[in-house]
This record gives sequence, C-alpha cells and structure tokens, in this order.
Amino acid sequence: MAIFAGDFLLARASMALARLRDPEVIEIMASVLSDLVDGEFKQLKNLDDDDAPMAQPDENAFNYYLEKTYLKTGSLIAKSCRSSAILSNSTDDIVEAAYIYGRNLGIAFQLIDDLLDFTVSAAELGKPVGADLELGLATAPVLYAWQEYPQLGPLVARKFAQEGDVATAWDLVHASEGLQRTKQLASHYMERAIEALAILPASSARDALERVTLSVLTRTK
Repeated sequence: MAIFAGDFLLARASMALARLRDPEVIEIMASVLSDLVDGEFKQLKNLDDDDAPMAQPDENAFNYYLEKTYLKTGSLIAKSCRSSAILSNSTDDIVEAAYIYGRNLGIAFQLIDDLLDFTVSAAELGKPVGADLELGLATAPVLYAWQEYPQLGPLVARKFAQEGDVATAWDLVHASEGLQRTKQLASHYMERAIEALAILPASSARDALERVTLSVLTRTK
C-alpha cells in the first residue's frame, strides 16, 4: 500500500509540474527524483560496503555523508527554491541565491534531524530514537564521535549488527563532542543560508525566510 501511495503522489506531482508549462522548471524538478534515488543508492552502498574499517573517518567519509545528505534532503529544498525564483521571473543572481539558500537550509535541516535521533524522546520525535543506528547508518554525530573513539570503527564497519553495538555506539556518541559538533556544523550551514538571503530587498518575506531558517536549529521534531 505504501508503494501504491508513493506512485500516486509521484503521478500527481508530475501532473502539477506539467501544468506549469515551464520546461526549465520541469527539468529541474525532475532532476530531484534522480537525486533522491542517487542518494538512496549512496546510502545502500554505505550499508553494503565491506571494505576494511578505517581507524578514523577521514575527509572523504564526511564529504560522502554530506553529498548523500544533499541528494536525499538538500536537493529537494534547493531546487524547489530555484524553481520558485524562476517562476517569479527573478534575475539570474536571485535564482542562484535561492538555490544556495535552499541547499544550505536542507543540509542544516538534515544535520539537526540526525542530531535529534540522539537527543529527544520517541514521543517528541514522532519515530523511534536511535533509528539510524538500528539501520546501520553512521550519521554526523557518529562520525564525529568516531574521531574521538577509534573503537567505533569496527562497529561502523559491521553496521552495528552485533548485540550491544547500538547501545555502545549510543553511549560513545553521548560521551563525545559529536552532538555539539553536529549542531555547530548545522549552524554553519544555517548561517550560509541566511547570507544567501542578503541579495533580497528588506521585506516581511525575507524576514519570514530568516525566521524559518533560524527555527531549524531549535526544532524538536
């Protein structure tokens, strides 16, 4: 039933795009679907990667995580913002600023989402906490904790599959600076998103976008 529902929503979205009769926007939004699938494949590749575990995550590991984050979350927001600017007949520099705003907002949003998996209750979050660990995913808090605690490496390599792995990883993340550093990284992307809005004239609309961006850091669900 979930697959049928997804197919239905995709069909309705395609119909809505077609009614816009703007080839550029249709192409941009169609590329979002490609990005979402690519992001899922990157996540599956990460899950199925049986290479020897690294002693600590390197720059490539963080870049891979951020690229996957953009594809799965940032792309939809970034390209929706770009499309909105195009449809409003904005200048090229504003169209590009809209994309930059959305990209950074999307990445900040996902970083906070990964953070909340460790910091709020299931009732607050609306889904089981620790779900990423249960799925074998090493998100930003885990990657940062791994830099401090190399013993996380084997757990990451086996996707937290052995009994006690999830609990151990949970404890090490909370013992590390992983949560604080993840929030700092989210703040960095949030600031870049707000900077991108500077090109817009002062208005209640720009103020609203800034408030939405700032709310990302304080959300609990």
